[in-house]
Parts: sequence; structure tokens; C-alpha cells
Amino acid sequence: MDSTSSVDKKVEREGSDHVYKPTIDTSDVDIAARLTAGKEISFTPEEAARLSINIFIWAVALLCHAASKNFGELLACRIFLGICEGAITPGFLIVTSMFYTRKEQSQRVGYWFLMNGAAIIMLGLIAFGVLHITSDSLMPWQWLMIITGIITLIVSVLFWFYFPDSPATARFLTPEERIIAVERIKVNQAGVENKHFKLDQCLSNQRQIIVAGFGFTVGQTTLLGCVDGAVEIIVIFCTVTSATYWKNGRAYSGALAYSVAILGSILVNALPNHRVGLLFCYWISVTSIAPFVVMLAWVAATTAGHTKRTTTNAIVMIGYAVGNAAGPQYWKAVYQPRNHIPWAILSACWFVTAILLLVTRAYLARENAKRDKEQHDSKYDDIYITDVKADGTKEEIKVDKEFLDLTDRQNRDFRYVL
Repeated sequence: MDSTSSVDKKVEREGSDHVYKPTIDTSDVDIAARLTAGKEISFTPEEAARLSINIFIWAVALLCHAASKNFGELLACRIFLGICEGAITPGFLIVTSMFYTRKEQSQRVGYWFLMNGAAIIMLGLIAFGVLHITSDSLMPWQWLMIITGIITLIVSVLFWFYFPDSPATARFLTPEERIIAVERIKVNQAGVENKHFKLDQCLSNQRQIIVAGFGFTVGQTTLLGCVDGAVEIIVIFCTVTSATYWKNGRAYSGALAYSVAILGSILVNALPNHRVGLLFCYWISVTSIAPFVVMLAWVAATTAGHTKRTTTNAIVMIGYAVGNAAGPQYWKAVYQPRNHIPWAILSACWFVTAILLLVTRAYLARENAKRDKEQHDSKYDDIYITDVKADGTKEEIKVDKEFLDLTDRQNRDFRYVL
């Protein structure tokens, strides 16, 4: 126990020498990783294999945490962790857009994103359990890294064998079903996967601090994290369902969820020091995660052209990573325990983002109206490819515009979903 405790103290001492310590999280290096993800997904012949390798290295990085003995080694692990995590969300978005119509994408993105909530619940239970492990060789946090690393390793193997690249190569579909899967997304006007990169297309981190600040112990804070996950599942499900069935209501659903989050933030700032009341108000503010999920699906649905879509997804996730890196900087000890200033900053950011969603909707609606008034653009109506048969004969085959890798700007028949 003494040797491991000395590791913790050494890491803490070395980390305190660096002004960037609060930013050392997996989101820091997402900025570089998102751009890498966009390029990888476009160049590699098998996206499922690339994502599987990313998750495998992610698992190795988690396991290496347990062997780290100083701040530098932990930092190296976090960097590799962030690089691998960085490709996951953009990769999922691309695959989702290849299997589902634009109307379906908000709900489907929500379904896989709310698994974050399920992971938070599982992690909370595991973390609470390892707090009770007494060992002379490993500290509880090291056990946590080992357990989550093994789980991630298993997931990487499952991804390798079962995760599909695209409808055209999905192993769980028959040849006839693959044709149907490709045909049904023609309405997206976004094309299908193209492996060539085209130059012309080219709160969560602070949860424990917040809850502990209300007056809960370490054990209670860890266990209450499970409720965070449950709340996240509920709010994401409700918001993406609203975005799907509320006609042209994606921005409205996101803005409404932000309004609820702002209410929770104001209540946290305004209520007296009653830890249960503050905790419930904090859970109300967790609604802020839901508009991000809607926005992810909206970006994928309003961007056409494989290269442009991957690049746009990368840029969006860069913004997300920058926010995660900047967020910890204003949760300072001087504002504890109630953190009035940080909560005020959050409220302001959520308000501005809600306005931006509505402004974006207005812009896209105007663009749709403009295209409705334009004459039909026949530039891409008669595109043919040459099919060389086994006997050497050639046949000209017409390619539908829906299957051309055109951007939403190039394809004037494309209409933005609202």
C-alpha cells in the first residue's frame, strides 16, 4: 500500500507543476484526433476495422494507466486514449448516415449516444465497488482502469467481427437486403460511401466536483453518478424522439432542451444550501447534453458528399473538444462550494447555443426556399460509367444523381432538413 500511495503522491506533485493539469483529459487531444478521424475514415478500405483498432488501442491505453508511476506516464496514456476516442463519434455518424434516412438519423444517433448514460451507470457501480477493494499492490483507481480496460478490449473484438462498414458490405444482410438498404437512402441525396478524399470538400467532466460541492461524500458522489446516467438516457431519448416526430422541429427540440437546462442552472444558483434540492436541480441541468446529440444528427443529415461530411463532423467535434478543454478552467477552488460563477457561465453558453440553433434553422429554411425557386439543374442528370464485361465488351450504365458523391452545394435538388 505504501508503494502505491507514493505513486499517487508523486503524480499529484508532478501534475501540480504544470498549469495545464485541469485540462489533462481524453478530450484534450480530440482536437488532433477529429481531423485524423476524418482522413482515416475516408482513406481506409474498411472503416469497421479502423474503428476496431482504435478501440483496441483505447483498451491498451486504459490498462496502461494501472501501470503508470508518475504524471508523465499518466499524461502519455491520456493522450493515446484521446486520440483513439477521437475517431469514434465521427465514425459512428458516417456509418449511421449510410444506413438510415435523414428522417431516421436523429433518433438512431440518439439511441447509440444514450449508451453513454448506460456506461455512466455501469461505471458508477464499478467505481463504487472498487472503492471497497483492499489491496497492498493496487489502489482502487488502478482496479477501475483494469476492469474498464478489459471491457473495452472485449468490445474491440466484437467490433472487428460484427460492426458493418456500409450497407453494401454488411455481413448480416443478404445480397437482396443490401440492395434495398442502399436504395432506401436515395432520398438522402447524399451519396453512399466514397473512399477517395476530395480536397474540394474538404459539463460531464465536472460532475464529481459539482455533486461533491453539494455536501456529499466521495462514496455517495460516486454512487449518485449512476443517476446521472439514467437522467442522461431519459433526456436524450425524449429530445431525439421530439426532434424526429416534431415536423421540422430539430432546432426547436434542441432549444427547448437548453431552456430546461438553463432553468436547472438558475435553480442551482438561486436555491439555499439544501443538498437534495440542489442535486435534483443539477439533474435538471443534465438536459444540456440532449441538444448536442440532436445537433450531431442534424449536421450529418444536412451535409452531403462523403468527404465533406467526414470533414464537417471532424470540425464539429473539434469544437466539442475545445469546449471540454476550456470547461475545467473556470471551475476553480475560489468559487466552491456553490460555484455560482461557473453556473452563470454555463447558463450564458447554453442560451447562446440555443439562439444559434434557431438562427441556423432560419438560414437553412431560407436556402431551401431559394432552391425551390430555381430552375432544375440538369448538370448531373446524365452521368454514365463504363462497365467492362468478362468478354471484353463495354456497356454504358447511367448513374442516378442520388448515388453520385455530390455535396449539398453541388446538388441543387438537395433540401436541408429542419
